Amino acid sequence: MVKLRLKRYGKRRQPSYRIIAIESKTRREGRPLEELGYYNPRTKETVLETAGLLKWLRRGAQPTDTVDGILKKAGLYEMLKAGEGGVVAAIRIPAIAKPEAGIPEPGPSTEEPAAAADLPEASAEAAAEANSQEPEPEAEEKKPQVEA
Repeated sequence: MVKLRLKRYGKRRQPSYRIIAIESKTRREGRPLEELGYYNPRTKETVLETAGLLKWLRRGAQPTDTVDGILKKAGLYEMLKAGEGGVVAAIRIPAIAKPEAGIPEPGPSTEEPAAAADLPEASAEAAAEANSQEPEPEAEEKKPQVEA
């Protein structure tokens, strides 16, 4: 039976994991059938190759509890039910900042966004100004005079 599980790599006390498809009787660091993404528990960053994961899930691969939670957060089971086969090549789930960690959550920006109609006009005006200016004459280089 094929399992979708985590393969540990990284330094001591700094683990990172690759999400792999592997035979269930193979050891954790054994040769995988296919690497399908990675998961960093320290930063909570996850990258998933959706086409490969959907392929293995359709073939009956069983995810471990941890991989199952990662796939649910990514919404992969909804894609499987909807029948989307590899529409998205990869899903990147960024790290989620916790408010108690002292990291401010991104809020609405106070700046007003520039209107889409202003952007082409502004760039056209800047280009016209750049073309209308005459290039400055280059300063003549002074040649050192050699006294004899």
